[in-house]
Amino acid sequence: MQGLTEMNGLKRASHIDLNQEQLSGRKNLQLLPVPYFNSSHVTLYKGDAEMILSGVEAESIDCIVTSPPYYGKRDYGITGQLGLEEHPQLYIDRLVAVFHQARRVLKPTGSLWVNIGDTYWSGKGRSHGIDVKQRNRRFDRPQDKRGQGPWCVPKQLLLIPHRFAIAMQDDGWIVRNDNVWYKPAPMPDPVSDRCALAHEYIFHFVKQRKYYFDAEAVAMPSNGKRDRKPPFSVWSVPTSSGQTMPARKKHIATFPEQLVSLPVQATCPPNGVLLDPFCGSGTALLFAVKQSKERHAIGIDISEDALQEAKDSILLFEQDLLQQKGNDQVDSKCSLLSRSQ
Repeated sequence: MQGLTEMNGLKRASHIDLNQEQLSGRKNLQLLPVPYFNSSHVTLYKGDAEMILSGVEAESIDCIVTSPPYYGKRDYGITGQLGLEEHPQLYIDRLVAVFHQARRVLKPTGSLWVNIGDTYWSGKGRSHGIDVKQRNRRFDRPQDKRGQGPWCVPKQLLLIPHRFAIAMQDDGWIVRNDNVWYKPAPMPDPVSDRCALAHEYIFHFVKQRKYYFDAEAVAMPSNGKRDRKPPFSVWSVPTSSGQTMPARKKHIATFPEQLVSLPVQATCPPNGVLLDPFCGSGTALLFAVKQSKERHAIGIDISEDALQEAKDSILLFEQDLLQQKGNDQVDSKCSLLSRSQ
């Protein structure tokens, strides 16, 4: 395969060739950097997800739950960030390259869950003024420029989620579900010539036919012959802004904890290892270890601000654990004393 292919006159790199080039000439995979933070429950790494994943031991991860930056939605002001590529195909290529490495580190029985949203091509030109409510929204978005058809024409829904899923199939993944995240109270979508958007997708990928899935942990009550039935593929979950969020949460695109509940409970064993290569403020990591103290979680992010927020949340969680352990020990001693009297 050639290192560059042509798409509508746009040169794009083949992610497979890029990975081979990055790894060629090295006897071992890239060594993992010193963790940004490490504890008995969670390890955090700062840097590019693809490169850090290249240093993770093969087939060492039980479950991956993540939500990468969406295309053209926010500028985090970090060199190398995902989502600001010139063309949406380049964005998809970069995502597939990251998950190509993720596939290597995932156990054969593991699952990958990816939450990803869509966007429209506008072609309106550069933005003006300052968005006082959210500075990360007002920037020169790639979809505001003149684009190359047939995708990049004004008012075109780019269909990024399903283009991404098909590209993942081409890279060897098995798609089990394109679950729909329905938002009961979505962000306002002031349009007059189409329906307002109120959903995103959570794709479930696996590597082989048989994989770990705890059906009982996520089963729903049934009125039929069976007492329980599998969960539906449409999930009604409020956005983080619609839920009660801790005051310390400052990350501007946080995962709702309820959204990661089913993936973690169904596909991460109680003593397993969960990975989030775009961990942000660490919602998936924390939920995994809160549900089972025997789990370990690994987070990667390019933003130090996001990692600091994740670290603060983890330290608070572990502080609560220590306090609870101390209380349990006191209760146990009191119980022993009362029995001896």
